[in-house]
Parts: sequence; structure tokens; C-alpha cells
Amino acid sequence: MKFPLTLSLALAAIIAVHQVHASPARTPQVDHGPGQIDPKTTSDDDKKNRIQIALLLDTSNSMDGLIDQAKTQLWKVVNTFIDAKRDGETPYVEVALYEYGNNGNAMGNDWIRLVSPLSRDLDGLSKQLFSLKTNGGEEFCGAVIQRALGDLTWDPRKSTYKVIFIAGNESFTQGRVDARAACKEAMEKNIVVNTIHCGDRGQGIAGFWHDGAALAGGDFLIIDQDRAVPHVDAPQDERISKLSQDLNKTYIGYGRQRKEASANQKLADADAEANAKEGAAVQRAITKASNNYSNASWDLVDAVREKKVNPYKLDENELPENLRKMTPEERADFIENAAARRMEIQSEIKKLNKEREAHVAAELKKQAESGKQTLDQAMIEITRKQAKSLGYQFEE
Repeated sequence: MKFPLTLSLALAAIIAVHQVHASPARTPQVDHGPGQIDPKTTSDDDKKNRIQIALLLDTSNSMDGLIDQAKTQLWKVVNTFIDAKRDGETPYVEVALYEYGNNGNAMGNDWIRLVSPLSRDLDGLSKQLFSLKTNGGEEFCGAVIQRALGDLTWDPRKSTYKVIFIAGNESFTQGRVDARAACKEAMEKNIVVNTIHCGDRGQGIAGFWHDGAALAGGDFLIIDQDRAVPHVDAPQDERISKLSQDLNKTYIGYGRQRKEASANQKLADADAEANAKEGAAVQRAITKASNNYSNASWDLVDAVREKKVNPYKLDENELPENLRKMTPEERADFIENAAARRMEIQSEIKKLNKEREAHVAAELKKQAESGKQTLDQAMIEITRKQAKSLGYQFEE
């Protein structure tokens, strides 16, 4: 890549798997900051098409632009896999998030914090992204890669697309942990490492960011973290955003976490809407219309669809007031009707998005600058290329 890219979902993040073990010399510590997502892993272990993405972000003082791009482009990266298929099945995506290089974290943990483990809780992840603050520190790439390998519950199957995206701007080889050795370890565990240098190509190569990707079977990218993320407005945007709010009315909370989870959903909507000019609101709506947006841990529609609960055998104490007064049959009908309405809304969003994509493609063709890509374009290109090597097919 010869030109700086914008970080559009550079954020790359988003892919990873397999239970890996840390170096024997050190047991990784999981430091749970305030409000951190509950570090539970998905129970969908029987699903074949799992995509695991770990995003490692430098949050030292100079990285405000990187964090801003990650906030606005999260949904776009996840949406890369909406139309993907392998053996006729659509994959589901888990995302993990680390911050490193931040003096607000513990020095004994190499200034690293696990913000979110691999999870399908995209609302919770969005909340954590928007809470990140930059603060000067030492940026130890080798240490944070080693932490990701040791802390996260990676899928052991070779067929699973597991990927780490690490973004930063200082030398890749700083710190006590050998970054190149960490990248080699990742490759041995079938985990791809893609490196994203926030600066020019020459500095990235001199700082050994290229070496890290080469040793882990990944790609080396350069981006301009301070460049505005390009977004093309489309006639369908307003309707898509409205339908996103209508989707929320189809959610039926259950369990002790239902109020907090519902609040996280609304907060993620608000944060995306606040960044609508960068396309966040539309891309979040598209995510919510896909199978990758699953809230089976607190929503009865998803829980029934994924066979996590039996609608006829629900504990009344775990239900909202209006459902407690219903008979089991009435509850089952209520959930079924909400599921039907959700499917109807999601179908309309998908239809509008097809029309939107055609409009955006035509506009981008007019605006194209020869030889240049934005980060989201580069990220989509790279993730598709790497996933295709594992048998995934994408709609063109």
C-alpha cells in the first residue's frame, strides 16, 4: 500500500479465535476496568462458521484520531461478513478489544487493558469504544499481542477465521516481549496478525510494522488517522435510520441484565446517530438487520430463535411486568409476533441497503482518486481475501 489510508474500521479489528496459552514465563492478567463487559464467551461453540476478530488500539496521547475512526467505523467492519457464506451458512462475528500504551492502565500490565473479551455483545463493545480516552504511555506491541493470545478464548479449529488487528504509531519492537516472536506464535496458532501503522510507509517499515505482519501471515497497512472518514449520503439513509429505531420496539427483555442491556442498545444507537455524518448510524442499522446482531442473553426473540429458552417454561421473575400476567401460550404468541415484525423490518433494511450500495458505488466512482484507498476499503479487501482462503464466498 503506497498511500496513507483512513482508519475506517480499521478497526480492523474484527476477527479471532482458538484457546491459546500465554508464555510459561508469565500468566496473563485480565484487568477489568470500570463498566467492562462481562467476560463471558459465546455458548455457540457448535457453530462452524465463527469469525473472531481482536482489535488492539494504541490509546496514547497522539491517537485521538485512531479512536474516533474506530468509534464511527465499527459497524462497517462487522458488516463485511453479512453476505458471506461457507457451506451455505452465514458466519457470526465475535469481536475483542484491547487498549495499550495508556498511562491510565497498570504499569505491571505493560500499560495494557483488556476492554472486552471475544463477544457478540456489539452494543456493549460500542459503549466501551466510546468510553476510551487517550493518555501518554509506553506502546508495547509485543506485549499486547501476547496478552491477546493468552487472554482470549480462541476457537481451536483451523477452519475458523481468527485475526488480530493492531494499530499504532511507535516502533513495533518496543518493550520486554519480543514482538516478532509473538507474531510467530500467533501464526503457529492459526491466528493472522494484520498491522496498521498510523503514519507514512517509510516510518512503518523502519519501525518493523511490516515485519510483524509478514511473520504472522497478515498484511501491513498504513493510514492517516487524522483524515476524515469519507461517507456518501444516500436517499435511503433516513428511512434506514428510522427502521433501526423501529427494530428496538421488537425486543423483549428477560433476565436480570435486561434493563442494562436495553440501555446499552439505546446508547449505541445514540452514539452512532451522533456520528451519522461518518456513516455510523446507517452502518449500525445494517448490522442490526443481520444475524451478527444477536442479543440472546437478554432478548426473548433472539433467545427463542437460538433455542436458548423454551417460551412455555419461562421463569416469571425473569420477565417484565406485562409478560408476567400472560399465560405461557400468550407469551409464546407475543414473542412470535415480535419475531415476525422484526423479520419484516430487517428485510426492508436489507432491501434498502442494496439500493443504497448501488447509489454509493456510483458516487464513489465519480469521486475516486487514482491509486488511493480509504481504510475501510482496504480492510474489507484484506478480510475478504483472508477469509476466502478458508472457503468463504462473498457477494460482489
